[in-house]
Amino acid sequence: MAFAEARTESMSMAISSSLTADMIQELPISTTTPTSKKLTLIPLIFLIYFEVAGGPSGAEPAVKAAGPLLTILGFLIFPFIWSIPEALVTAELSTAFPGNGGFVKWAHQAFGPFWGSLMGTWKFFSVVANIAAFPVMCMDYLDKLFSVFSSGLPRKLALVGFTLMCSFLNYTGLVIVGYTAVVVGVISLFPFILMSLISIPKIHPHRWVGLGQKGVKRYWNLYFNTLFWNLNFWDSVSTLAGEVENPNKTFPHALFSAVILTCFSYLIPLFATIGVVSVDQSEWEAGFFANAAAIVSGEWLQVSIEIGVVLSSIGLFEAQLSSCVYQLVGMADLGFLPRFFAVRSKWFDTPWVGTLLATVITVGASFMDFTDIVASANFLYSLGMLLEFASFLWLRRKLPALRRPYRVPMRLSGLIIACLIPSGFLILIMAIASKIVFLLCGMVTVFGIGMYFLMKLCKKKKWFKFSHEVQFYEQELQPM
Repeated sequence: MAFAEARTESMSMAISSSLTADMIQELPISTTTPTSKKLTLIPLIFLIYFEVAGGPSGAEPAVKAAGPLLTILGFLIFPFIWSIPEALVTAELSTAFPGNGGFVKWAHQAFGPFWGSLMGTWKFFSVVANIAAFPVMCMDYLDKLFSVFSSGLPRKLALVGFTLMCSFLNYTGLVIVGYTAVVVGVISLFPFILMSLISIPKIHPHRWVGLGQKGVKRYWNLYFNTLFWNLNFWDSVSTLAGEVENPNKTFPHALFSAVILTCFSYLIPLFATIGVVSVDQSEWEAGFFANAAAIVSGEWLQVSIEIGVVLSSIGLFEAQLSSCVYQLVGMADLGFLPRFFAVRSKWFDTPWVGTLLATVITVGASFMDFTDIVASANFLYSLGMLLEFASFLWLRRKLPALRRPYRVPMRLSGLIIACLIPSGFLILIMAIASKIVFLLCGMVTVFGIGMYFLMKLCKKKKWFKFSHEVQFYEQELQPM
């Protein structure tokens, strides 16, 4: 009798676990219409590539900050302690919780709506701040071709014009943006590949192990921020999982392919340029690859690199704006924002409210100091990533029976160790931030907390229409 009761109870728990996991899988995940065209593997690989890197430009300040050897070691080692762990977390959680919203949904399911909402604020402003850096980077290269863009009204108008043009392209649809990323990626990388091939006979390998010029101070803040800025945002693509064809299979393949593409896109030009070009360390500013191209093969290659970087800036802008916009769609689906954030254009079936909001903020932020833009984006992103790692670990413990089409092949204890290493780096990035960055990010955090309670008030007073908030499961599922 006791045995029968125990068996019945065990079966009941197993069925309950299975049903609850299935219920989570069946939650409404997106406002994507049935007729929406979906992203396939190749466009998704290049979108992730542009979310993270977009080419080797921007890596040059690491050489100025710490010398050739530490720069090469940084771009060799950092992907293993940061990029790969982040990509693995993104692959598991994106397939376990498909749909738009990504990390917002993960934090919500792990710790509740408050943390999901705050995650959305941190990530949204980190991405918008990051987007604002790309028009600035584009102008820094354009003024090498056309000096009129170096300062004053022409530069300001060009910044605004670049932002509006790219935002309109984004408005035309994610599939168009995806294939644009493929074309822009191939064209923008070609001059760097050409420069690297031309450099092979001229390379002096001993230059790779140089520690930098004697008497030159190392700038660790610049070094770590450069590495971090060039190799982060792997999880940004998770916010548009609802727009991907067969995400359970496509996401893991796209992420791992993008990791390989990104690493080689940095390392090959760095090995080539450091091995060939001998200049004062202080000249390794952002944009130095173009000057190096002139030394390697002449002005024609320099102009090709500059054009490639301008095109790369467009790809970076488009990929990250897409992530930002579909994050807002996901937050509207979850009930964190009013439903009108998920409304799609009748012409292009794209969420126009988020596009407009992100564009306005980007225009304003693009006039900030470039260093402050990068540091602020890194700080906010670090806050979000600490919460993301915590969500990943807690969901493994809280929902062990949840169906995960891709599962990181490690036990919880191993995952904790794997997440501690990049978490330590995140804390380092925040610790070395300037006072202005602390102030800006503190204001964003206060704003995010205020927004959460304001939205709760709007729901209570029925000032706006909200989607029904996704049910939050507190029951711990037991393995079957």
